[in-house]
Amino acid sequence: MNSPAGHISSVPDNPPPEGLPPLNGSAGDDAGSDGAGHSAPLQTPAAQPQPSAAPLSEWSAGTELIGSLQSLLGTVVIAVFVITFIVQAFQIPSPSMENTLLIGDYLLVNKLTYGGGGLGDFFLPYRRVHSGDIIVFHYPVNPTQHFVKRVIGVPGDHLRLINKQVYVNGVPLKEPYAHFTRPADDMFRDNFPRIDMLSGPTPEWWVQMRKLVEDGQLIVPEGNYFVMGDNRDNSYDSRYWGFVPQVNIIGRPLVIYWSVQTGDADPSAPSSMGDKLYHFAYTLTHIYQMTRWDRTLRLVR
Repeated sequence: MNSPAGHISSVPDNPPPEGLPPLNGSAGDDAGSDGAGHSAPLQTPAAQPQPSAAPLSEWSAGTELIGSLQSLLGTVVIAVFVITFIVQAFQIPSPSMENTLLIGDYLLVNKLTYGGGGLGDFFLPYRRVHSGDIIVFHYPVNPTQHFVKRVIGVPGDHLRLINKQVYVNGVPLKEPYAHFTRPADDMFRDNFPRIDMLSGPTPEWWVQMRKLVEDGQLIVPEGNYFVMGDNRDNSYDSRYWGFVPQVNIIGRPLVIYWSVQTGDADPSAPSSMGDKLYHFAYTLTHIYQMTRWDRTLRLVR
């Protein structure tokens, strides 16, 4: 029988009844007398030593600890699996996607949207990258950095910009999401591609671009994508560093799960440890006032 404390009790489940008479005959029988007609006294059995509860308690505590560690390990494994293969959180650190995505938006990115070009593409619900998709990817120049941009050109497309207007395969692209803040006064940014000037792009990209331009249009090669930020006048995108390879694509943003006001300066990258601690404490104590509730839990399109 278990004790209230959860340990095994030393009291047996069926104790022998007390005052049980002798098993052989009655008190007046010869077998129960001393030969003088008097009954012999009953012999009380010696008390048996009871097992100590201490080893059982230690064993129970050890079992509970092992169970807790197993549960924690299982949680960690599931979390790593989800982050690696299913969904991952990202923060927007720059204004290149305004007004679709703002500094201080926190995204959940679906990593199962696009296939990796392997055998698994035939069994999992992957789809191709489409023009107009917003994607998160490893920056080709420095893969340790993550960028978020909108796909403008897919493999085989011929594209160009004339006075900020994007043309794909000779057709002007309708872009209600595009945001402009400056006049069309930058010949490279607003009239692309330009192979007669080395303003802005990296040397490697300028050399590659010259080989892919025909009739003033840039041809997107197989397995690559041309991306731009929605904030066209303030976006460091494919115009300046080149295409995004398919293998660099991480996934597609699903939802803004939280959005926080940041002010004029960007506090997401404080300059010192003290600044980081101050920023964290300030955000924690003013979380209700700083949260953009109208953007929180908004789907990304």
